[in-house]
Amino acid sequence: MQLCTVCCEHIPKYKCPVCKIRYCSVGCYKKHKDDCQPMKQATPPAPDLKETRISAGGDWSVEDLLEEDEHADRVPLQRLKELGESEDLKALLYNPHLRQLLLSVDRAENKADAMKAAMQEPLFVEFADQCLKIVEPSEEDDNCSMD
Repeated sequence: MQLCTVCCEHIPKYKCPVCKIRYCSVGCYKKHKDDCQPMKQATPPAPDLKETRISAGGDWSVEDLLEEDEHADRVPLQRLKELGESEDLKALLYNPHLRQLLLSVDRAENKADAMKAAMQEPLFVEFADQCLKIVEPSEEDDNCSMD
């Protein structure tokens, strides 16, 4: 799991519109903005009204800081809470082999290759399936929980 680049304590929820670092709160954004350095790009991007409003100190929201394609991959906060409360996931995480697999994926330089290797492990696949049942439940699962 990635941690806030500024405080190194919490999971980042936002991305700086200028340098793209990830941070967890408005407080961390305020600490970061004084030292912010834009990412080097081959061609300068077109001005973005959202970024202008943010850098000018105007009101902003999470949606302002997310790229359009990131919206599709967002997991609702309620689903994230359900992950943390899942007894099935907690039981799986007692397994030291699974914890080692998760650490190796998290620390890997090439995350895609690390995920491919981890997905060859039945225990990791079971963990991923359990996460997906919570994050993206099928209609059948939703109907069963309503009974």
